[in-house]
Amino acid sequence: MGTQQGKRSPEPRSNDLPTAVVTPPWVKQAVFYQIFPDRFAKSESLDKPHNLEPWDSDPTPFGYKGGDLVGVRERLDYLQDLGVTALYFNPIFQSACNHRYHTHDYYKVDPLLGGDEAFDALLAECRRRGMRIVLDGVFNHASRGFFPFNDVLENGPASPWLDWFTFYEHPANAYDHGQPPGYQAWVGLHALPKLNTDNPQVREYLMRVGEYWLRKGIDGWRLDVPSEIHSEGFWQEFRQRAKAINPEAYIVGEIWGDSRQWLQGDQFDGVMNYLFAEAAIAFSAGHRVRRETVEDRAYAPWPGIDGRAYAAKINHILRLYPWPIQLTQLNLLDSHDTSRFLTIAGDDRASVRLGTLLLFTFPGAPSIYYGDEIGLTGALPPDHWARKTFPWDHPERWDLDALASHKELIALRQSHPALQTGDYTSLYADPDVYAFARTLEGSTMIVAVNVAEAGRRFEIPLTGALPAQPAAATLLFTTDGSPTAELVAGALMLTLPARCGLVLNASPVSHDRVTT
Repeated sequence: MGTQQGKRSPEPRSNDLPTAVVTPPWVKQAVFYQIFPDRFAKSESLDKPHNLEPWDSDPTPFGYKGGDLVGVRERLDYLQDLGVTALYFNPIFQSACNHRYHTHDYYKVDPLLGGDEAFDALLAECRRRGMRIVLDGVFNHASRGFFPFNDVLENGPASPWLDWFTFYEHPANAYDHGQPPGYQAWVGLHALPKLNTDNPQVREYLMRVGEYWLRKGIDGWRLDVPSEIHSEGFWQEFRQRAKAINPEAYIVGEIWGDSRQWLQGDQFDGVMNYLFAEAAIAFSAGHRVRRETVEDRAYAPWPGIDGRAYAAKINHILRLYPWPIQLTQLNLLDSHDTSRFLTIAGDDRASVRLGTLLLFTFPGAPSIYYGDEIGLTGALPPDHWARKTFPWDHPERWDLDALASHKELIALRQSHPALQTGDYTSLYADPDVYAFARTLEGSTMIVAVNVAEAGRRFEIPLTGALPAQPAAATLLFTTDGSPTAELVAGALMLTLPARCGLVLNASPVSHDRVTT
């Protein structure tokens, strides 16, 4: 999986890569915030159906809380104060489920979210503020309410839309969950009929959906289960048509593992970086990772790893893809498809602080799952607490230290370009400690993390490891305690308290010895 130390090569490591891989520049400076629309914010200005669950009640698989896009617009001040520059929305299109991955109409915003008018107003306000919007594209499957599929349910083999799907029997079994569906469905779920993307009409329909919303002004697409679409050239064509409308459109796929097949520069600009999430959670939380919160997911943070294993995993990840794509990966610690990191870590806040430090200093765009910044908890299966509502009316439930730490890390990342696009160099790893540097045009940032239950003092040799030898080290951020740093004769002596991480600004100056 790699070695203890290793510097990122400026050249792609994969074979047969395009000669020039181009990714959207704005993503490299972005801080994303993932919003699950039904659970983030609810505006009192919208008239809603009456059978909604109370906002503060326990989440359920099928119930709606009534969150909407007007509520998001009303909270943009909060998001900008946090430092967020881009919003990634779980599906917003008309649907018959609270997560809206069962699309009814790809051209209409769900009425419960405020409809097209609410989205247009949100988009305009985000443009005014310089914020970006990325939507979730569910193009592998639709729903029983999608008009072509519904027509087949009504008319059987006489339906003109028959070949938009793959049917095995008529009448198709769309609702008896005790028997298999009579058609191809995503992971066999009756509610999610798989679209026949080998049909040129279906393919063109989906391409036009992608184009329509880009013309409306969105900044990109997060693509749901794109590996399930095997039609030759589908994602290459999607990229070409999207980039023809907006060359800086961000195309990011939901791929949980090695994504080299899709990250050659001709399909996606990045993926949801669950490989990073797995490594960062496993290292920062270690033995605290609760197996039951992760064991049915497509990543493996359990049973935890030490600093040397983390170094090996990170160096492996950084060798998988071209550097322009590394800088536009969508990095995360959790999402709507996982348990919350704090719950995974057994409610250990130090683990979350350390993991969040790794997130905001790693190459790629960091993404915050709504509410992580105030310490929301929750497992995903089976109780859906990872999708609980944001407690706007209960600030006493907020972890204000976590919120302040997020703000500080985001401001640090945005004020130091080396943390956005700088080269990445692993400097040191032992069972308890990992340290690395981000360097860019004379600027050097050093990040170190100690996951041990005791303080550690250790030496990091710097001679030959960095482009320029630093002779000053200024402490910019620490998760806890009072760490110290001392530069002596080409080495950095660090003292880190237990369960502590830091960021240093190490600059090449003429002094021989500087202590912070």
